[in-house]
Amino acid sequence: MRYNEKELQALSRQPAELAAELGMRGPKKGSVVKRRLVKLVVNFLFYFRTDEAEPVGALLLEHCRVTQEEPSGFSISFIEDPERKYHFECYSEEQCLEWMGALRRARNEIQKMTGKDPLEQFGISEEARFQLSGLKA
Repeated sequence: MRYNEKELQALSRQPAELAAELGMRGPKKGSVVKRRLVKLVVNFLFYFRTDEAEPVGALLLEHCRVTQEEPSGFSISFIEDPERKYHFECYSEEQCLEWMGALRRARNEIQKMTGKDPLEQFGISEEARFQLSGLKA
């Protein structure tokens, strides 16, 4: 899928369905947990360094699996590469459950309810999409 980087950055500034500072560990072996501001907007999960306004990256929640890994932690993996997991640490089990529920709803409910691509409402066209690949985690 392709996304326009400027349009995604603009989307990241929209009001979030859920936002919090969480511990996050990327999918690479040897990755360490880093504090990130994590923000759910439409069906994208943006993550930011805690002292920066631009996102470090974004996960499109299409075809993802959200799994509770421990009482206060969950992971996100994708159907096409289930071994590649992003891990998140919450402050409590309650916060973890709240995030898991919101992420599961976001991955497919918007399209089910409207029958449309959820990004169309933000003017992000099918032709203009690309991943945030130039940004470092």
